[in-house]
Amino acid sequence: MDNRIDKPDDLQERGFLDRIGNRILALVGTTFLLGTVGVTILFTQDLERTILSQHERSLNILTETVGSGLQTIMQSGSAEIAESYVEDIKQVKDLSQIRILRTDGREAFIDNETILHVNKLMGGEVYSNRDVITGTTSSPSELEKIRLAVEKKQNQTLSTTHPENGDAQLTVFYPIPNLEECMSCHGEDHAVRGILEVTTSMQQAKEEISAMRTRIILVQLGALLLILTIIFKRIHHYVVKPIERLNQSMQAMTDGAIEQKADVEGSSEFRMMAVCFNKMSSELARTHSGLQDERDKLTTIILSAKEGIIVTDKNEQIVLVNPSAERLLGKDMDEICQSGFRNILNDPEHLAAIMKKDVQSVPDIIVFNSRMLQIQATTIFSNDQEMVGSAALIRDVTQEKELERELRHLSNTDALTGLFNRRRFDMVLDEEYRRAKRYNLMLGLLLFDVDHFKKFNDTYGHDQGDRVLQAIGKVMNCHFRDIDHPCRYGGEEFCAVLPSTGLEGVEIAAERLREKIEEMRVDELQVTISIGVAIYPDSGSKNPEQLLKMADDALYQAKEKGRNQVRFAPTAKKKKKNS
Repeated sequence: MDNRIDKPDDLQERGFLDRIGNRILALVGTTFLLGTVGVTILFTQDLERTILSQHERSLNILTETVGSGLQTIMQSGSAEIAESYVEDIKQVKDLSQIRILRTDGREAFIDNETILHVNKLMGGEVYSNRDVITGTTSSPSELEKIRLAVEKKQNQTLSTTHPENGDAQLTVFYPIPNLEECMSCHGEDHAVRGILEVTTSMQQAKEEISAMRTRIILVQLGALLLILTIIFKRIHHYVVKPIERLNQSMQAMTDGAIEQKADVEGSSEFRMMAVCFNKMSSELARTHSGLQDERDKLTTIILSAKEGIIVTDKNEQIVLVNPSAERLLGKDMDEICQSGFRNILNDPEHLAAIMKKDVQSVPDIIVFNSRMLQIQATTIFSNDQEMVGSAALIRDVTQEKELERELRHLSNTDALTGLFNRRRFDMVLDEEYRRAKRYNLMLGLLLFDVDHFKKFNDTYGHDQGDRVLQAIGKVMNCHFRDIDHPCRYGGEEFCAVLPSTGLEGVEIAAERLREKIEEMRVDELQVTISIGVAIYPDSGSKNPEQLLKMADDALYQAKEKGRNQVRFAPTAKKKKKNS
């Protein structure tokens, strides 16, 4: 017998992630990678904010320095030097633009407005007019920052994008205070004389940030690879190898090597797993051996059983047919399997009705192939009410039923006359009386015995008496209808129960029986009988015993009146005379 177990497809062809070591590595790598990415993002963002903040502080310091220098030059009264100073500052590397603005955002030093105002305050033509040139216009966002710088008297910063190359820019708006030394030339109307606007490109800072981010990522990746390599080697040595050895033992067990043992090595956990596996293997081997023995026994029982056995799986496919089932059904195994479980009796509806019965009910008995078969069929369910399969048990009870019928016949029949015996008479009288009472039917009862029967026995012997009784039994079997119940009451007494029969019918049956027996000869001997008749409900009886007592009283009257006659119970007789 082949004990091999087919391997699942996922054990026959395994992908990269089907191996536990690769799964652990992938899990750890993914975790570290996610953690590294998160740390890198947070770190680079913080670094970017720090660099930008430093750049902004540096630009503010530079702007304030330029503003202080410019203010010193202006206080000395050298406006022309101030313009040169601004032009020299513009040549500083990384400074995109330097402008001196009025408080309303217009560029200064390009017209004569300020010169005219100062000359007016000074009371003469202190400064000469210059040629007017066109300056740049401030944007709305710049105007807003200028307004804030004037109001708060604090530096304001603005991040913008270069309109041509798209580089990021940072602009600082420095409010130039109107000091007391400056009021003689510019007046006292405003606390802020103007705005120094300094713009620098942020491209270098962005490049530094990008380079720093790249270095951080490379360092993190290197560290990640190093950590994963170390973790993989440790996991492979301490986890993967023990699991693979245990897995190899388990696969060998699925291939049929039930007594396979695992190597007891490694850490305490895997050592314990190996010990448990070896115990399980030993126990499984013992269980398998015991099941094999039980299977052999069960196979022997099923194949040698006289009862037919048919079993299906959960899909109603027949999986077992023993030789007795083939013999009892008159079909071979292939024919039974092809026709299906529901057609084993050639009557699917009848089998379905059998299977719907309670399992405790009496099994059905049918006639099949000239045999009386006892059928038990049921559907089997698991504990969670899932169908497991169906089973049928077939027994040949032909001889049992024939014997049962013979025993029943013997228990209800008088051996000498072939009529029903006293036991059967009591049952029939009770049943028919109740039926007549329930459905308001007529019921006739005849009770008679042989006249001078003792004389037959004394004169001719008991054998002759038995022959007389046998002859009467034959007459009674031929005389009464199929629905009537002729019985031997005891000794030479006989009786007959006539269902659904009234006064007239009972009278005819009784008289004809008396006449037939009178005409009969037994070994040239004449036999006569006396008959007592009682009829329900005419007799007024209350129960079967009372009806029998009335018939017995009528029989006694027939004997007193001379025998060989029919007498009715008093109530019935009175009705007869009235008619």
